Amino acid sequence: MCGVVGIVGNQPINQALYDGLTMLQHRGQDAAGIMTIDGQTLRLRKSNGLVRDVFHTRHMRRLSGNMGIGHVRYPTAGTSSSAEAQPFYVNSPFGIAMAHNGNLTNAEELQAALFEKARRHINTSSDSEILLNIFAYELMETKQLELSKDDVFGAISRVHEQVRGAYGVVAVIIGHGLVAFRDPHGIRPLALGKRETPQGTEYMVASESVAIDGTGFKYERDVEPGEAIYITEEGEFYSQQCAANPVHNPCIFEYVYFARPDSFIDGVSVYASRINMGRKLGEKIQRDFAHLDIDVIIPIPETACDIALEMSRVLNIPYRQGFVKNRYIGRTFIMPGQTQRRKSVRRKLNAIGAEFKGKNVLLVDDSIVRGTTSEQIIEMAREAGANKVYFASAAPEIRYPNVFGIDMPSANELIGYGREVDEISAIIKADGLIYQELSDLIVAVASENPNIKEFETSVFNGVYVTGDINQAYLDRLDAARNDTARAEDDQESTNPELYNEGD
Repeated sequence: MCGVVGIVGNQPINQALYDGLTMLQHRGQDAAGIMTIDGQTLRLRKSNGLVRDVFHTRHMRRLSGNMGIGHVRYPTAGTSSSAEAQPFYVNSPFGIAMAHNGNLTNAEELQAALFEKARRHINTSSDSEILLNIFAYELMETKQLELSKDDVFGAISRVHEQVRGAYGVVAVIIGHGLVAFRDPHGIRPLALGKRETPQGTEYMVASESVAIDGTGFKYERDVEPGEAIYITEEGEFYSQQCAANPVHNPCIFEYVYFARPDSFIDGVSVYASRINMGRKLGEKIQRDFAHLDIDVIIPIPETACDIALEMSRVLNIPYRQGFVKNRYIGRTFIMPGQTQRRKSVRRKLNAIGAEFKGKNVLLVDDSIVRGTTSEQIIEMAREAGANKVYFASAAPEIRYPNVFGIDMPSANELIGYGREVDEISAIIKADGLIYQELSDLIVAVASENPNIKEFETSVFNGVYVTGDINQAYLDRLDAARNDTARAEDDQESTNPELYNEGD
């Protein structure tokens, strides 16, 4: 998962881009980058690390201009080398930079076709560079020295015809403007905002509405599936549907885990959806697990806090904060290696002994992926003196890998793959394990926007909405994602970092 930001302003926008990225930091902690347009020059700073560590005062001063894009990244398939950091740049036509959130499921095919028809070289293992080069090639095919909105929208239409998968994209074209577009299924989110200044209207596009609200812009709406937006350097705004058969299948895991609770995605309040998840899960426990003698409900901070609080209300069982979180440790789910994830859990959380000693505790988390974190947290609860430790997940069993831009591990690394609930419970050493029903999860989110008829829920049921995923693809993904291969890639990567404004 990654986060993207794009701004067209009438004043320097480097600080607004920086602030937007800090509000999307939860979407990626591996690398960050900003590229601005200053006249006829693209200015870039990108590197591995958190936003606050990548950009220093000297970098911000260089990032001049009134239009630009930004990106925060964590690696899915591929390496965590700084050469994979975005935005990416190509000099033809015009000079284009792009940042992308998602994953292309036919990337290998696209890369081969690019070389065959256009002799374009892809310098990294990132599918974002492939997407940039396809867009650049289609713009080149317009044969125009000056681009019209129809030229831009025509190029994006041809991109949609070729590309499969999930993508939320922002791009800038020197001498022309900013482009943003979303995949025809709307799997990855993209929101639009604007603000009025004495000099005129400024526009912002971002992965989540919180980045828009937090930078002084006003959230207007979501970019529709398949829709493209083109904003000229002069602030002229254009939008057009560029996909032949768009449908709306947003990723439900955005609401479960990734998005900030103060965001709205596709008309759904993330906070409200999590309250609904807590209510549904509480009702299931009330209905099917009333025999459990639960003394206290304790969330695994922070995503599960709102969920657990609503469960406490439904079940009339006390809610307590039993863990203190070290906020200076990253999200363990998106750390690049299993060994690092294991080491980080106890550095990240510390138990408050008084809330556990002698009690039957229900721990609540948003989901269980590998089970590593859950097992260690249950062990911590027992060490703190808990009598019994039950565990509840606000999401169903995660049984299948994600192919649309979330770094779910291969199926064999998923604790839910091929196992029943009792087996999973035994592995994580819980006294009882309760999962949310998929139907209840869907209702919890869809009730906030009844216009969404179908979500992307492949990690739970193995149904990939794009219809192009087979076992051969999953086998290739498995090879790319296993931790051993990634560690070897990180050691061997020697890709140069190009066009960087430097340290």
